[in-house]
Amino acid sequence: MAARPDFQILLDDALTGLHNVDTPAGGLRAKLAEHPHLVLRGHQSVGGGCIADAARLETDVAPLFIKTHADRGDGMFPAEARGLEALGTRIRTPQVIATGSVEGTAYLLLEWLDLGPVNDTALGEALAELHAEPQPAFGWPEDNFIGAMPQLAGEDDDWARFYGQRRLAPQLEWAAERGLATRSIDAGQELVEALPAFFTDYRPYPALIHGDMWGANHGALADGTPVLFDPATYRADREAEIAMTELFGGFSPGFYRAYQAHLPLDPGYRVRKRLYNFYHVLNHFNLFGGGYGSQADGMIRQLLADIR
Repeated sequence: MAARPDFQILLDDALTGLHNVDTPAGGLRAKLAEHPHLVLRGHQSVGGGCIADAARLETDVAPLFIKTHADRGDGMFPAEARGLEALGTRIRTPQVIATGSVEGTAYLLLEWLDLGPVNDTALGEALAELHAEPQPAFGWPEDNFIGAMPQLAGEDDDWARFYGQRRLAPQLEWAAERGLATRSIDAGQELVEALPAFFTDYRPYPALIHGDMWGANHGALADGTPVLFDPATYRADREAEIAMTELFGGFSPGFYRAYQAHLPLDPGYRVRKRLYNFYHVLNHFNLFGGGYGSQADGMIRQLLADIR
């Protein structure tokens, strides 16, 4: 087990960074930047998932949330921070305080939010509002991450081409390296070549999505305002977001009613949602192995059957 990082050292590093840049007025970052020093008064581990460790830090100014992992030099936390900031222009996210690396430990420091269960109607409405604003192109200007796996940068006006080349093809390559059956890889490559067939009567527009939208990555403030966190942000067909909410469950019928009341789904979504969730199942195979391989194989074959 890795040694616990020295949180005071990480706080000192974060505050030094705030002092060295112009911090916009208002908000927690500006409040923290006014202080010459932050005093750590306590900490408590909280659920951070399987990728990073997480803790609540009690300071003399405000409670803070910190995520840490051994620094691999891959820019995971800076990419996550920029995703949060992009989403935060349209929907509530934790404010980013700082990212950095000290003595081999990478960190992401955020405001602490007291979160409770989300109101599914409010979440559906908020997500529809996020998705309703067209973006300039599909993709994202930098690599970021879905779990611990990279999501490759790139921008394209053609969604099928982007999704095939920058999402499915890399996952298939990594799956081959991790031992997914050759027949599945070959069928997956055939699927990538056939992607335009899923869009003959449907022209998606680029929408900003959270990208890893399952039940553990959202909550609500005391007043009911939905909050999103742990994103894998990029600009995509919005159906990809809604499809993932169905993959692992946890979203009520009220969520879908509220979303569709504001932004109805195309009838062809019933077929394409399998295409979008295939990406996440492949990603889970690459992260965890096991039965996700056979699940991915079955999805490939069903998808090919859908367009034959």
